[in-house]
Amino acid sequence: MLTAVVIDHNQSRAEETCAALELLGHTPCVQTTADAESLAGADVVILAPPEKDDGLLDTFRYIREQDPHLPVVAMNDSGRISPWDEEIDRGCIARIGVPLQLAAVREALQQVQVYRENRHLEGDSRSPELFRNLVGTSMEVRRVRTFIEQVAQTEATVLLTGESGTGKEVVARNIHYHSPRRYKPFVPVNCGAIPGDLLESELFGHEKGAFTGAVSSRRGRFEMAAGGTLFLDEIGDTPLHMQVKLLRVLQERTFERVGSNESLTADVRVVAATHSDLEKSIREGRFREDLYYRLNVFPIHVPPLRSRAEDLPLLVNDLLQRSAGGDREPMSLTVDALVALQRYPWPGNVRELANLIERLAILFPGRAVELDELPEKYRPGAFSVVAQGLEANARSDMPTTLPRDGLDLKAHLNALERSFIEQALEDASGVVAHAAKRLRMGRTTLVEKMRKHEIRRKA
Repeated sequence: MLTAVVIDHNQSRAEETCAALELLGHTPCVQTTADAESLAGADVVILAPPEKDDGLLDTFRYIREQDPHLPVVAMNDSGRISPWDEEIDRGCIARIGVPLQLAAVREALQQVQVYRENRHLEGDSRSPELFRNLVGTSMEVRRVRTFIEQVAQTEATVLLTGESGTGKEVVARNIHYHSPRRYKPFVPVNCGAIPGDLLESELFGHEKGAFTGAVSSRRGRFEMAAGGTLFLDEIGDTPLHMQVKLLRVLQERTFERVGSNESLTADVRVVAATHSDLEKSIREGRFREDLYYRLNVFPIHVPPLRSRAEDLPLLVNDLLQRSAGGDREPMSLTVDALVALQRYPWPGNVRELANLIERLAILFPGRAVELDELPEKYRPGAFSVVAQGLEANARSDMPTTLPRDGLDLKAHLNALERSFIEQALEDASGVVAHAAKRLRMGRTTLVEKMRKHEIRRKA
């Protein structure tokens, strides 16, 4: 549960925001202006613009002066702060639009909780943009975030490795966004998707008449990315003759267009990515060893989804929010369905998950998807947590159907959560780390829930 300070001059909008926060189990506090006392006890600030934008930036800066790491959620009619106000846009953890949608508020606060949990685990601050784009709280994702922050401010060449669909381009874009080159272009090129005889022209450009079909001069990707970042995806699929040319560019920082003798400066930061084992390719003679060492200055491995199953609920929620755009009603997943997805090995990684969520959002708009409604390959091995929970409830005299006179749903769910935590701790002989793994949540999250329910480990 978060304590949220809502700073809003519009009384009716503030009341609506408070109602949404209370419905989600959080504690709101309304202020018309920011003050040190209220900010000192806040977990998050929800900042609404005044009738005129005058003073909004001053309020934001005051919040930052009081606590540089206090999460800020910005709201306005378009769902994001005005483009001219980049300082707020860059510094907020999430954005919500008006009129309010409960799902959007829930998503924003979930991003806040992820941010707070990571700060607690790592003992320092991370930029808000990293938490909007790199979803997850697992050790693997936290390690990637740390590497991004360490290398972004340098000019070092980065080599991203990992299976297809893990999000290597997302990592590359974050490196660019957090670098001094962020205001210059980020130019991606898939080296494996371009025929070898056209790749040189694609990368370096060509002059008019350089070859058949070159009816005019054309800039290459190195020129397009001048001052910015060039992302060479699937670098392992580059033909050997092009590897020689790339090596020269990386060494000398100059190149020529096809059909020209004029040298151009390559003022770019190179981030390369591959799903291949480049060391194996070197042994087989398919990749140059000298180019490998030029690229592998700062390696970052992007983990497969199956190795961070604990992040799947957050990823699903993020994808559900994205799929709910336009006129499409939001879709959700039942606990059974989510458990089944956590147990699936995900050979296609996050890309496969994104495709599945988009398909389900089209098939089942506006309702929860049951386990038996998932495509068949996602179902094997799934078990019914809900059924087990209901059985446990029946044994503890907790109602499994809604009584005639109703019930306190929040208290009921809290009791169910406490019951599961106690069972997990008992099964794990009181070892919190093992219980957290059994409950598929982070150890810190479980500790916070134990504190909330006043559960003590047995001596």
